[in-house]
Amino acid sequence: MGAMTFSTELETLIRARYPILYLVTSEEARLQDLLLAVAARRQKKVYEWTCSTGLVPAGTSIQSQKTRNTATKEPLNALDQVIDLVEPAIFIFKDFHPFLAKHQVTVIRRLKDIALHLKNSHKTILLVSPVLEIPPELDKEITVLNFPLPTKEEMAELLEKIIEDVRQFRQVTVDIDEVGRERLLQAALGLTLSEAENVFAKIIVKGERLSGDDVDDLLAEKQQIIRKSGLLEYCPARETLDHVGGLPVLKDWLVKRAVAFTPEAQAFGLPPPRGVLMLGVQGCGKSLCAKAVATQWRLPLLRFDMGRMFGSLMGSSEENTRRAIAVAESVAPAILWVDEIDKAFAGSRGSGASDGGTTARVFGTFLTWLSEKTAPVFVVATANDISELPPELLRKGRLDEIFFVDLPGQVEREEIFRIHLTRRGRDVAAFDLPSLVEASREFSGAEIEQSIISALFDAFYDSTELTTQHVLHELRQTVPLSRTMSEQIERLRQWAEGRARNASVVRTAASGTPSLHPVADGP
Repeated sequence: MGAMTFSTELETLIRARYPILYLVTSEEARLQDLLLAVAARRQKKVYEWTCSTGLVPAGTSIQSQKTRNTATKEPLNALDQVIDLVEPAIFIFKDFHPFLAKHQVTVIRRLKDIALHLKNSHKTILLVSPVLEIPPELDKEITVLNFPLPTKEEMAELLEKIIEDVRQFRQVTVDIDEVGRERLLQAALGLTLSEAENVFAKIIVKGERLSGDDVDDLLAEKQQIIRKSGLLEYCPARETLDHVGGLPVLKDWLVKRAVAFTPEAQAFGLPPPRGVLMLGVQGCGKSLCAKAVATQWRLPLLRFDMGRMFGSLMGSSEENTRRAIAVAESVAPAILWVDEIDKAFAGSRGSGASDGGTTARVFGTFLTWLSEKTAPVFVVATANDISELPPELLRKGRLDEIFFVDLPGQVEREEIFRIHLTRRGRDVAAFDLPSLVEASREFSGAEIEQSIISALFDAFYDSTELTTQHVLHELRQTVPLSRTMSEQIERLRQWAEGRARNASVVRTAASGTPSLHPVADGP
């Protein structure tokens, strides 16, 4: 909901004489400006209350001592003042939630009594707080509204104002074209106006210039928001899709969806992509893909750790999940990475007997959000064991696509060797790649990387340069996971056939079956 739509709804509720509105937001100043505009149209006065100033006319300067109303610092006195004032007015009570706690029975009762009086007057009480706390006694009297974060249009106005201001200073360079401006605004979405203003100022002070390449500073500001929540982990993503060996179908799918967050895509009728589930053999690049897509799309990567969701108090786990989702949406567009989702929600069907149904309820909260989310949060879920995956997760509409990531084929293994040797400063031409590729049959990408690292240790210990023989020796010493878990991998392949897209093999249009792709090994 944009600010204009919210303003219309708020004005409608005030006109309809809803007695008490609860507005959840940390943006008091921005909300107050909107309320002053609504009050001017409805010819109402606006008063604000805090526990430090009492009830004073809205907009009173913090330095102005004479307008402070000491007696009304007490909430009961302030509520009495609401009754005594007869003129049409809006009363903004800021951070009133501590006075709605269980032990504040007098305040709660007084507010309930006042609600009946307000229904027959032209006065409205607005409780403004960053947290939602409503005692059961006031459930029927209070209407809750979430104040939306600034829209792209509001961010654009702020950016224009800042550009206009800094152009007066010759030492500050403004280098923003239409593409760069769009990139900055897209990255700023999810911040409050105050946070965006601070980070734009920081960019200007730090480099004495403002350009479309300063997206990383905006993402760092979002990282701060995520860190403060304590529920999601911000993952700095340095890997790119070039660091992912093989998986051409999956990489092509991800590259094509990178443009879906642009205004052109929305004008074309494209919805933001919802998410992807990658399942398959361990160590074959699923987690690496999650990090690479964040770099490719230049979006913050948030790791959803299920262990942090579970609290000791009844109902706190579901509330933690809702809060984590709210944080992800507040910094959107973003990527939410749920690693090993099969383990996170394992046993959700038998949860009633094992943990009182907590896992099932948390899973239900997450599934409902997946189905109904409108914020541009792209979910990347990874899984190794399909037997633990609840069938509800696989239903179309929750995620865009399910990919099966198999062991790398011949061409893919060669690409993986090239990537890891190059990253470690070695000339690929100096190695016998065909021998290495042949010796690494049924090895995962992680096992190939580990063999190169182990070979580097041996070469360094022997005070010699890394050679093909060092790597071949390590490959021969390694028993790959595909041999120790051959039955589970075969079962996974059989399940994925017809249920998931192969991340490496292109399906033929005629038969719908995988074509003989060059990445696959021969018989």
